[in-house]
Amino acid sequence: MRFDIISIFPDMFTGSFSHSIIKRAIDKGLAEIYLHDLRDYTTDKHRSVDDYAFGGGAGMVMRIEPIARCIEKLKAERDYDEIIFLTPDGELLNQGLSNELSMKGNLMMLCGHYKGVDERLRELYFSREISIGDYVLSGGELGAAVLVDSIVRLIPGVLGDETSALSDSFQNNLLSPPVYTRPREFKGLKVPDILLSGHQAKIDDWKLEKAIERTRTRRPDLLDKDD
Repeated sequence: MRFDIISIFPDMFTGSFSHSIIKRAIDKGLAEIYLHDLRDYTTDKHRSVDDYAFGGGAGMVMRIEPIARCIEKLKAERDYDEIIFLTPDGELLNQGLSNELSMKGNLMMLCGHYKGVDERLRELYFSREISIGDYVLSGGELGAAVLVDSIVRLIPGVLGDETSALSDSFQNNLLSPPVYTRPREFKGLKVPDILLSGHQAKIDDWKLEKAIERTRTRRPDLLDKDD
C-alpha cells in the first residue's frame, strides 16, 4: 500500500514513521510512504505557499497553484483511490473508515494549514476530507500521521498476530475488554479465574460480556449505533 503525503513540514513525520509497527510495515514492503514538500512546488522566491484571504479576515489561506502542481504531478504518475484533505471540518475518523481505507492501494493526503485551502481546490481535487477529532491543531501533519497509523496496522501481514486488529477497541462498535498478564496476583488484585480456566468458549463469552459492559459504561453512544 502506498501513501503520498503533501506537507509544508515533511520533517515532522520522521519520528512517527521510523519506529514500531509502521517501520515494520515499511521494512516488510507492505507499506510505502513518500513525503512531498509543498514548498518545492511554488514559484515564489521566498517559497511561500499562502496568501491573504479575499474579503478580509484574520489568517492566511493555502494557495491554489503549489497544491495543484503537486497533486497533478503525482496523479500523472499513478492512479489514486482517494485524495484526502486533513481538515477540522472533514468527516470524523473512526475504525470503520480506517478499515475501509486499509483496503485501498494508493492514497494521497494533503496536510492543511493556516485557515485552510482555497475552496476551489476542495471542489476540484479532493475525494475525501477527514478530521481526527473535534478540535483544531496547528496543521494536518499530526492528523495524517494518526490516519496512516490507523490504516497501516490493518494491512494483512503487518501485525504479528493476524487476529490482533480484530479485537481492538471500536471493532464492532465495542471497546476492548480488560486484559491481564503476569503476575496472577498484585497488591491483592487477582486475575479473573475464568481467564485461567482453559475453557476458550467460556473465556470468549466473558470477554464479550466485559466488552459490552465497558462500552455501556464509558461509550454508550457506540451501542446506540446498533439500534
